[in-house]
Amino acid sequence: MKLTTPSKIGHQTFLYSELATDLDNLKADIAFLGIPFGSAYTYPEIVNDQTTMPVAMRAATDRITRSIERYDFDVGGPLYDNRPIRAVDCGDVIADRNDLGAHLKKAEAAIRKIRAAGAMPFVLGGDHAIPIPVLRGLDGDGPITLIQIDQHLDWRDHINGVTDGLSSPIRRASEMDHIGEIFQIGLRATGSGRAEEFEAATAYGAHLISAYEVHDHGMDAVLARIPDNGRYYLTVDLDGMDASIAPGVAAPCPGGITFTEARKLIHGLVRKGRVVGMDVVEITPRSDVNQITCITAGRLIVNMIGAAVRAGYFDRAS
Repeated sequence: MKLTTPSKIGHQTFLYSELATDLDNLKADIAFLGIPFGSAYTYPEIVNDQTTMPVAMRAATDRITRSIERYDFDVGGPLYDNRPIRAVDCGDVIADRNDLGAHLKKAEAAIRKIRAAGAMPFVLGGDHAIPIPVLRGLDGDGPITLIQIDQHLDWRDHINGVTDGLSSPIRRASEMDHIGEIFQIGLRATGSGRAEEFEAATAYGAHLISAYEVHDHGMDAVLARIPDNGRYYLTVDLDGMDASIAPGVAAPCPGGITFTEARKLIHGLVRKGRVVGMDVVEITPRSDVNQITCITAGRLIVNMIGAAVRAGYFDRAS
């Protein structure tokens, strides 16, 4: 069954990578995967602005990095450090208008095939429902410490009977046997949600870290709380970042995580243990300004890749 299709607009692939939609014969170290669609709470949300995010991210490729052979000061040299790293773009998970839940199963299956090929998945959302099928597909990588950058808790049980929508990814993750500790970073304003969501998160033992705690004490203090030698998955909702560098989101709010803080988290996680995957979600391209939100998200991915390459994630035995 075909799971993905190439992007049709602008750059066909992300960060100049090879196009590879045959997931049954995938050969890659790094796999970019677009998952445009989540689970809508209302009919108009089936095709929300976030569904165009993978296309917008690819379109920003030459603003995220001018070319992969150039010296990048964020990672201390060319992106792939002149190593034989194979990065591919698997295209976007295909939706079915006759079965609005089919794409979630395809997304999970795509992640399983990417991991079976030994590649590290980098997911381009979509709204924040996207990590639900991704994390389900990573059940062979557990136990996973889940790291979230977000303004919101995302512990809703359901909205309009939908249990796997954009307000529920951390609640659903907490129910997965292979998910262990959860660190939620960047919370602020009314991002705590209703009292029952806050109580559910604290009952689980989630580490709730406000943006102001990060600003006051630094990201190093947060990293010190995250267990060493773990396996980590990072989900980045761009509304968790400060609105000055991520204006193109549905819920912009001042006081968010700065790029420098997020970069420190990424490099720190790579040094601590093994990051098994990453997603960036919740960009609304129609409200973006000069592509800056896509560029911010893309630069976070660049830092994760550059750090992982230099940590030997993709080194092959000679």
